Amino acid sequence: MSAAPRIADAPVIETRNATRILPLEIPVTLVRDINITIPAGEFASISGPSGSGKSSLLYLLGLLDRPTEGTVLLEGLDTAGMSEAEIAHLRLAKLGFVFQFHFLLPEFTILGNVMIPMRRIGRWSDAEALDRASELLASLGLADQAAKRPDQLSGGQRQRVAIARALANDPLVILADEPTGNLDSKNGRAVFDIFRRLVDEQGRTVLTVTHDQTLADLTDRSIQIVDGRIVGDQGR
Repeated sequence: MSAAPRIADAPVIETRNATRILPLEIPVTLVRDINITIPAGEFASISGPSGSGKSSLLYLLGLLDRPTEGTVLLEGLDTAGMSEAEIAHLRLAKLGFVFQFHFLLPEFTILGNVMIPMRRIGRWSDAEALDRASELLASLGLADQAAKRPDQLSGGQRQRVAIARALANDPLVILADEPTGNLDSKNGRAVFDIFRRLVDEQGRTVLTVTHDQTLADLTDRSIQIVDGRIVGDQGR
């Protein structure tokens, strides 16, 4: 399956009146009437109280969940009518994810973990994927860790591997859900410094959820969400 063409000058991600309601006996609204635009090359954060809908919003923006009402557009393409297979391909080809827990596979080496998304998409030969994974690890200071298993690395190192894996398929956007939540302040700041460099030096787009306002203040744009609604959106 080939990737859909990009619509010129479209933002990388846009939502139009996106609402997500869990269809329980008593329906639960996770987010409501979300209208947001994420342009290319922006470093943005989503913050708010616990249970405010931060991760729910990120999951909609990252096509990990689908809105009950409204729509999400990726590069100007409306995803509302897409099949699950088409959505899965877009996620793999266009989006990279970093979570609070690294979710590295323990049976693979660090190098093998980074190669997994490339093997799934089939864009590179095994030799090319090996070279690319090695380059990504080297760029994050992990060249000497490539042959190790995840349990042989520190928490900060494992999260850097997760970032390398998120970059594997050269995504449009890196989406991070509380990527520092399992790290101490020093390693948490190091993760944000990596995101900063990806934006400033490579022109990448990074969108991260964080409960830490100190870290949110390091981003170009701070989006605040309370009770499933955006209540603030400040550029920096």
